[in-house]
Formats: sequence, structure tokens, C-alpha cells
Amino acid sequence: MDYYTLGNTGLRVSRLALGTMTFGTVSGWGSEEEEARRIFRAFVDRGGNFLDTADLYTAGTSEEWLGRFIREAGLRDRVVIASKFGFNGDPGNPNAGGSGRKNVMRAVERSLERLGTDHLDLYYMHCWDGFTPADELMRTFDDLVRSGKVRHVGLSDVPAWYAARADALAELRGWERPAALQLEYSLVERGIEDEFVPMARTLGSGIVAWSPLASGLLSGKYRREGSEVVGEGRLAILKDSGNPAFEKFNDRNWTIVTALEDVAEELGRSMAEVAINWVAHRPGVAGVIIGATTIDQLECNMKALDFELPPDLGLRLDVASARAVGFPYTFFEQGVQSRLTGDCRVSNRPSSFDPPHRITPPEA
Repeated sequence: MDYYTLGNTGLRVSRLALGTMTFGTVSGWGSEEEEARRIFRAFVDRGGNFLDTADLYTAGTSEEWLGRFIREAGLRDRVVIASKFGFNGDPGNPNAGGSGRKNVMRAVERSLERLGTDHLDLYYMHCWDGFTPADELMRTFDDLVRSGKVRHVGLSDVPAWYAARADALAELRGWERPAALQLEYSLVERGIEDEFVPMARTLGSGIVAWSPLASGLLSGKYRREGSEVVGEGRLAILKDSGNPAFEKFNDRNWTIVTALEDVAEELGRSMAEVAINWVAHRPGVAGVIIGATTIDQLECNMKALDFELPPDLGLRLDVASARAVGFPYTFFEQGVQSRLTGDCRVSNRPSSFDPPHRITPPEA
């Protein structure tokens, strides 16, 4: 396993992160405790050190089990624990969720208690609540870092303008700046490429991609037979839940699945391996979160970085998953840009944060 610095920090993380939203079965899917323990052990035995959880994953079970597994293995100093806050687990209490100072201070204490640790290596705002000022959030984050309860901070599922404002305020006032942006990114969800990727590369935040398999759609477990979808798993269970992350069954996505299947067959690799590999090597991506409900799924996903995706096959996936470019991005293409430069060749300076600094451990 190779390690990379996360964004513009000295924190060294494995390129693949273990997502633990599957630790527990309270949601009707996921892993029982012993299987979750095996998944954890297999991940760290392969050199993985980046562990992702959240306060409300499986109603707190994810954090509790993850903390237990880390203590059992005696690995607290070797792993990087990332958790998140924001969603409300106490209906009727408006201050038990969101990004306000009251909730953040409450949430971090409960996460630390469930994880059985005195600090988090990375703490994310899970989702923008729509109204908490960026300066309130970033000042609170800075207080947590200064207190020692948090080492680094990040933003997840947030508008690009809010992330940029949060970073600018933190830089201006000498507060802790976001080290990471956790965002959905896959062959079927490429919406972050317009704003987030150039922003992250400019500001020095590492993008940590979640759902690189589009909730299982790109793993090959689902197929379309006429108007029916065949296959069992989280996506089938939650497709009508109202959560946009699980609304994946449409004609465009089935076209991408077909292209991915063809490329995977040509490479002699699984669809999951190819899909994760594609995300991991996109500009601005510092890490990719992989999840699994069985040890076999984890072993498959961890092979995703064992090969190089040939440029011609990568291009085939790019084309199959391409999105229509809308305003104002049509004005940034070569035709209009040449009118701004007087037809002179002008190149932008390369980003100093892409790719992330790679750290290769010595041979055992």
C-alpha cells in the first residue's frame, strides 16, 4: 500500500479508505459484527490506514464497532479515523443536527465516546444545513483543533461556493482550513468536475470520493431485463427512499454499465475494480472510499489499484459517461478562450496539489 498526503497537510493516508457505513444491520443491509471485524482486519493487514465513519451510520453502531476493532488490534496510533456530524438523530430537537456550534460541540463528544478515543484525525461536516454561516462553522472547527479533540477538518456534500467561502475565511483569520472535501464521484455521477475539482486543486483540499460504485450499480450485481431490474442489495432496497444517492436506475446509467462491462472484460478485471481505478486516478482525487458487506467484496475492491487503466480504455469510459456542458462552462472552452487571449497560446500554471505527494513505505 502506498500513502499520500491529504490535501495541503502532512497527514498520510492510504489511497483507499474503508467506509464503515456497512458495519451493522439496523438499516436492513450491512454486516454482522464478526464479518465487519474480518473486513476491518483484512483492510489494515493490506496496509490500509484511512477509516471513514459518521455519527449516525447504523445508528451509532458503526462508530462503536470501529472503535472496538481498533482497540482490539492496538492500532490507534497507526490509523486515521475520519468521522462526520450533521444529521439529526433526535427528532423534535432542532439543535441536534446541522452545522451550528451547539450541535458540533455536542456531536464530537458523542463520537469520541462511541469510538473510545480522545481525538479524531479528520472531522467532516456531513452535509450543508442551508443556513449556518461559514464563519461560525470554521471558528468552531478551529476551536476543536486547538482543543486537541480534532486534528484536521473537512467538508462533505456542500455547495462549492460555501466551501470556497469557508476556506477563504479560515485562511484570512488564521483558522484551520479544510483538508478534504468528501463528495460523491463515480462514472455515473461526475457533477463535481465543473466546480469542485478546480477549486480543490487551487485551494489544496483533497477530494475524498464516496460511492465510486454508485451504490453497487457499477459492481455488476444489477442488470436490466426489459423494464425490470434484477439484483439484490442496498440500491434495490433504497431506490425509492427519496435519497438522491440511490436513484441510479435510468437509461444513461445503464449505457455506462454496458461500457464498463466491456472494458472490464477486455482487461480481465472485475467491473468494480475498473470503476474504482477510474475514480482514483481522476484529477484532484486524494482518496476513494470503498465499502463492503462481505470479505470477498473487500478483497475485490482492494485490487482496484493493482493495475493501470490503458488510456484508450479510460477514454472509452470518459466518453460513455460524459455530461453535457452548460452555462457558463461553455464560455471556458477553447473557442471563446482564444478570443480572450488574442489567439495566443497561454497555459495555466500547474496545480501544486495534484497529484498528492506520494509516500512509498520501505520494503519489509
